[in-house]
Amino acid sequence: MENKRRLFALITPPSVFLLFFFLIPLVIMALYTMKSSTFGPLFPLSFEAFTTFFSNPAYFVLLLNSSQLALLTAVLSILLAYPVAYYLVFYTGSRRVILLTMLILPAWISYLLRVLAWKVILGSEGLLNQLLISAGLIENGAPILLFSQAAVLITLVYVWIPFAALPIFAAMERIDPRLHEAAADLGAPPSVTFWRVTFPLTMPGVASAFFFVFIPTLGEWVTPNLVGGVSGIMYGNLIQDQFGRALNWPLGALMSMVLLVLVGVFSYVFNRFIPITEVPVSS
Repeated sequence: MENKRRLFALITPPSVFLLFFFLIPLVIMALYTMKSSTFGPLFPLSFEAFTTFFSNPAYFVLLLNSSQLALLTAVLSILLAYPVAYYLVFYTGSRRVILLTMLILPAWISYLLRVLAWKVILGSEGLLNQLLISAGLIENGAPILLFSQAAVLITLVYVWIPFAALPIFAAMERIDPRLHEAAADLGAPPSVTFWRVTFPLTMPGVASAFFFVFIPTLGEWVTPNLVGGVSGIMYGNLIQDQFGRALNWPLGALMSMVLLVLVGVFSYVFNRFIPITEVPVSS
């Protein structure tokens, strides 16, 4: 009985928090999709937002492009973060925590400042232009990559690398070093040990890193707004416009719900192949 009371006391605060700040807003959002106007009554129910959304293929094209960009961002972030995490875990010894802290140090700075820094770097008077002018490749400064999908991709990868490295680092740290010793004793070269031992055991960390990057990137609107311009617009910008400029909250709510369903489908499919919960634990 005492354990049940303690368990009830522990789960009640987070449950109430989730109820009021996640489930109820989610239900309100779902109801908004069936309103005829932003500030009108809920009844009679209207499916005008559904008609508008599903009759316009441009929304699906933008959603597909945003999914591809989010997928590419997640893959590149993992490819760049994986060797960094590998080096920290297996080659830095007791300094690994300090070096890991240095790696995530830029994440302590405001997100907007980090994005705006890339706007300066890629701008007409930025570092990239100065390097190209110094090398004699161009004569006058001009925006390089700025206000394009490439600028959005570069900025997002830079922002999310530290967050991709953390779960991979945790998965590598939990690998039992005796496995590497056993592989060496059996005559396996380092490359075989990596592909047969290390890499499979770090896949749950890679899967976690993928979701850490992919899910928030799919709904991004700040970064495309600052460095993407018209050609770098993402699905999140469309949602933000419906709630802000267009004041079409039913359509914006429907777009948000579609994005939520899409993330749920991606998460389910990905988790079927690489269960995140199966993080290796050393004995």
